[in-house]
Formats: sequence, C-alpha cells, structure tokens
Amino acid sequence: MEYFVAVAEEQTFTRAAARVHISQSGVSAQIRQLERELGTDLFDRSTRTATLTTAGKAALDHARAALAAAGELREAVAAVSGLLHGELTVGMVSGCTVSPLFDALAAFHQAHPGVEILLLEDTSARLIHRVRAGDVDLAVVGTSHAVPDGLDALTITRDRLVAAVPAGHPLTLIQPITLADVAGHPLACMPPGTGLRTVFDQACAARHVTPKITLQASAPDAIADLATRGLAVGILSSSMAGAYRDRLTLLPLDDVDDPAVLALIWRNTRGPAVREFLAHGRAAFTGQDADR
Repeated sequence: MEYFVAVAEEQTFTRAAARVHISQSGVSAQIRQLERELGTDLFDRSTRTATLTTAGKAALDHARAALAAAGELREAVAAVSGLLHGELTVGMVSGCTVSPLFDALAAFHQAHPGVEILLLEDTSARLIHRVRAGDVDLAVVGTSHAVPDGLDALTITRDRLVAAVPAGHPLTLIQPITLADVAGHPLACMPPGTGLRTVFDQACAARHVTPKITLQASAPDAIADLATRGLAVGILSSSMAGAYRDRLTLLPLDDVDDPAVLALIWRNTRGPAVREFLAHGRAAFTGQDADR
C-alpha cells in the first residue's frame, strides 16, 4: 500500500521508486501483486504517466487511512512500552536563553535516548506558524496571547513591558512613565515577529503613539548594552531586564496593560514523543509533576 500511494502521488513509477528507496522493478512487482490480490488494475499504464483507474481512485483514500492507522499503532505501542523512536523538533525564540527548556530536553533524552532531538531558533511568529504546519513539534515563543489560536500552550512567564535606561536619564525623573513619554526618545527594541515587539507595537497603535525605533536586536543582552551606553531606551520585559538592574534603571510602562507572554506551544493533536516531552517540560517550567 505504501508503494501504491507513492505511485499515485508521484504519478510515475520512477519517482515513486526514488521516494521509497527501492528499484523501479521492485515497486512494479509489488503493485502487480496488490492488483492480483484485489482482482483489478489500479493504474492505467497506457501512457508515460501512471494514472489511477476508477478502482485505484476508490482505493487511494483507504490506503492512506490504513498507512496512517499503522503508524498510529506503532506510536501507541511505543508510548506504552517506553521505546520511543524517531525525531522531536523543538523550536526556541531567537535570543532567548530558557534554561528550563534545556533541563526538559536533557530529562527527555535520558528517558528516551532513541529519539533524536532537533533544536532550532527562529522568530516567534515563524515558530507559531511552523508548529501549526506540523514541521516543528513544540516551541518556546513570545506572544501577546497566552494561547495562540489553534494550539495548546503552557504559559512560562507573563511580564509587564519596561523601559531600561542608565542612571541619570531624563525618564528617571518622570513617575509613572507612559508610551508617549518614551516615544520622544530613540528606542532599542526586539525585531518584528517577536512576542515582545508585537505587544509594544499593538500598545502604540491603540494609543496612537508613533515610537522612534532606531535600533533593533534579537538578544536582550544587546538591547541592554545599547541602553547602558545611552544610545537608546531599551524596551524589554521585566523578567528579561531583571538581569541588568546593576547597570540600568527599569521603568514600567504604566499604560501598557497587556503582558508579554513567554509560552511553550504545541498542536492539539500531539504524538507520543510530544506527550512524553510535555511531562518533562511541565516539570521543568513549573516544578511540578505533569499529567501525561
């Protein structure tokens, strides 16, 4: 059935053979055997393109469903036995070091060494899209919403936005400060596509404030360094900025009500590898045992 689906989708025996990594004659022999068992031709071989017959079209969806069921059977047995294999692709928002994520990855690897872990960095917006599309299994992202549409999420942090300035900066004389106050100064922000930047841009748009963003960096360290040198007012979340209290004054933006959310996200239809990782992820991020 796997070879049948491959030929139906590739429309030639040559491409199907390359896809399933066996010879063309091997694919043809297996298809002929399947046709003998079913008592009818599945493909019209009168042209260079392998075209499905009426019987082939009727069989295709059932073959796909059978292959999917076989895959689910293997995953179910693997989940019960603890012998998980395959790959787990985990995304992480660029410029954000999340130690509990690494703790969860280490615990998962120790429990399931047969699963290859792939870790990649990207913007939050692209990671959310990739999790929805299914080519990333889970991701730690920044977002303006606790749960992006169509996904499940575990909130890691919910932070107010702050302006980070060096000692003696004019903004330290204003209490409380607003978006309009910081908009009069050059700003250093995360780039578009990050959760923190989305929260900031949405707040500015809602209040008809036009910020003067002169510098962009994806790493909080870079924004803090720029702010320390007086090149711009740094816009960060309170948890990000906490590490720089020894050299920067942190001023909460009084009129920004929506928090910047850091969350672990995954698709609602999760496989056994994702389910097992979530157990370790919840334990790492919350310090509690997770419901698997």
